[in-house]
Amino acid sequence: MKTVIISNRLPVKIIEENNEYTFIPSEGGLATGLGDVYKTGNSIWIGWPGIEVPEERQQEVIDKLSALNLYPVFLTQEEINLYYEGFSNEVLWPVFHYLVTYAHYEQSYWDCYKAVNHKFAKAALKVLSDQDKIWIQDYQLLLLSGILRDQLPKSTIGFFQHIPFPSYEIFRLIPWREELLNGMLGADLIGFHTYDDVRHFLSTATRLLPVNSSANVLNSNERQIVVEAFPMGIDFDKFSNLTAYDEVKKEIEYFRKGKEDMKVILSIDRLDYSKGILERLKALELLLQAHPEYIGKIELYMIVVPSRDTVPQYRDLKEQIDQFVGNLNARYRSINWIPVNYFYRSFPIEVLSALYATADICLVTPMRDGMNLVSKEYVASRNNNNGVLILSEMAGASKELTDAVIVNPNNIGDIMDAIVLALKMPQEEQESRMKAMRNIVEKFNVKHWVNNFILRLDEVKDSQNSLLTKHAVTSIKEVIAEKYDQTTDRVLFLDYDGTLVDFAGNIDDASPDEELYNLITKLTADSANKVVIISGRRNETLEKWFGHLKVDLIAEHGAWQKAYGDKWNCLPLLTDQWKQEMKSILETYTDRTPGSFIEEKSYSLVWHYRKAEEGLGDLRANEIVSHLKILAADKGLQLMPGNKVIEFKNMEVNKGKAALNWLYGKNPDFILALGDDHTDEDIFKALPNDAFTIKVGNNISEAKYYLNDFKEVRKLLWGLVKDEVT
Repeated sequence: MKTVIISNRLPVKIIEENNEYTFIPSEGGLATGLGDVYKTGNSIWIGWPGIEVPEERQQEVIDKLSALNLYPVFLTQEEINLYYEGFSNEVLWPVFHYLVTYAHYEQSYWDCYKAVNHKFAKAALKVLSDQDKIWIQDYQLLLLSGILRDQLPKSTIGFFQHIPFPSYEIFRLIPWREELLNGMLGADLIGFHTYDDVRHFLSTATRLLPVNSSANVLNSNERQIVVEAFPMGIDFDKFSNLTAYDEVKKEIEYFRKGKEDMKVILSIDRLDYSKGILERLKALELLLQAHPEYIGKIELYMIVVPSRDTVPQYRDLKEQIDQFVGNLNARYRSINWIPVNYFYRSFPIEVLSALYATADICLVTPMRDGMNLVSKEYVASRNNNNGVLILSEMAGASKELTDAVIVNPNNIGDIMDAIVLALKMPQEEQESRMKAMRNIVEKFNVKHWVNNFILRLDEVKDSQNSLLTKHAVTSIKEVIAEKYDQTTDRVLFLDYDGTLVDFAGNIDDASPDEELYNLITKLTADSANKVVIISGRRNETLEKWFGHLKVDLIAEHGAWQKAYGDKWNCLPLLTDQWKQEMKSILETYTDRTPGSFIEEKSYSLVWHYRKAEEGLGDLRANEIVSHLKILAADKGLQLMPGNKVIEFKNMEVNKGKAALNWLYGKNPDFILALGDDHTDEDIFKALPNDAFTIKVGNNISEAKYYLNDFKEVRKLLWGLVKDEVT
């Protein structure tokens, strides 16, 4: 088994000189963090090498890269334009960073994005096997998990997104939203930097797709997908030790010369509209206006790394920055002082290290950022525990580095106040804040992030596999069928809603269909079989639907029972005195929840919220449970949360007791019980150990096995009566 990392770019840059290809390692945080993974054993990293390689030279590149455990995906210039510059950076990037006005929903971008994700899959399949662990990186490859899942259904796939995930309201603007989500759900584990992103993803997936979630687990097509936050770190030791290098020491001396009394503020970003560069400059201008005492005392070193400056928005942004810096410097500079030292280029890591080590304040104020590693690199470089980090609350890092001075990047006054606070901050406070942040950055470093993700991926796969052993298909069906054939006195306890039929928005629409009648008729035709339909439905409803069949009926979870050919009997000593008070309380919740309604039965009340707005129904259900839990217990009632319902019923009414009551004096040699919700757990617990208990739905249950839905239930039952599915 090997680990296969797949990302848009390989962790090396390919350079062509004198018709010869050479490779230089990339400095990126991802390349550093995952270095140990892909360089060991037979693991491999798949990605685009960074330039267009002519077809006749592709094999040469494949051979050279294989020595580095790398495997290339070759893209044409047109593919880069449409898939990377187009869909990834003109649809996904602006939408995921909440700048929807910059998004261009071009069909050609989407077609190419799909084609390139398939191209990555094709390349990956050349080196992949079913046993491999696959880890896909970032938003350029959102469809890849799904494509690989179709090809290698049993494989272990992790996906990590390095940029924010937007709220449902924003994400649903993308025309191809369902396809993107389905692609992501091909993974077993989906990782984001922060819990906010996890929340947004779960809410978006459950609203746009027919999947349901329980805590941070999504159930989709027989699989459980775990969604979790893994804040990414940096190589702490590397940045901490850099300051000891002679080259860096020289740079530090050079920076500090003649600036002993100057306070240096540092800002490092890629050119991008999500980074809040202009707002930062406006905050500095405001500071010089409002606090003229700092003129000549502070300097901003602003590094903007060139990026996509052929794109109109980026070109405009660069012009605005150039203009603003020019105006600001022209207005405030003196013979020997300049407020903004502006560099539009990248620097080697030694120069950056020297800047991190010398800057009194680091200003990191993006409008929206997945994590932002600059803040962590600054902290790791502060070996003397001094300096102040000013950090945007919109950066993922703000959730960890809570000792930074946190600001709202849209509030220029807020940023200015933070700079003033930082300039005046006493040494002791700087040290206590910086020590706390350094401990966090050191502990949660990039290796910790990698190990955490891989470990969790293994756990998720193990838990999926243990669920599979409980999935009552094929081998387990054979065990049940074999026992069924060998026995002569059988009983089948069958729940109704969600088990024999699917749920319907309107409870009266879930009446039995022709196939179900045929199936039950077939089961009851065998004199060795007793079929008991045990449901929360009212006795009148069950009578109407099944009274003409040769079945026993248990209604309202056991409050009413009827043997075939007999009349209905009610449990003795039941009271419904409590109903009026409970009903009036539930009505106040119904009035506040459009789409919800109350169903009244003889000895129970049910609050239904299947038709209420997604999320609102769950919120009200939680309110009802916390409000009425104690009152229900006082009145001897059981409060049962079910599938989009909450039921209040007498404590004595219980499907488990009803099933045992029915079994009293009988001694069947085969018992099968099927049910889908909370109320059916009572049956699963009550039945003897040799009974076959099956939960419909793959969540935690007392049942021995599970099936996914009512279709699988019918398939199992048809299999027992040796009949083809009609």
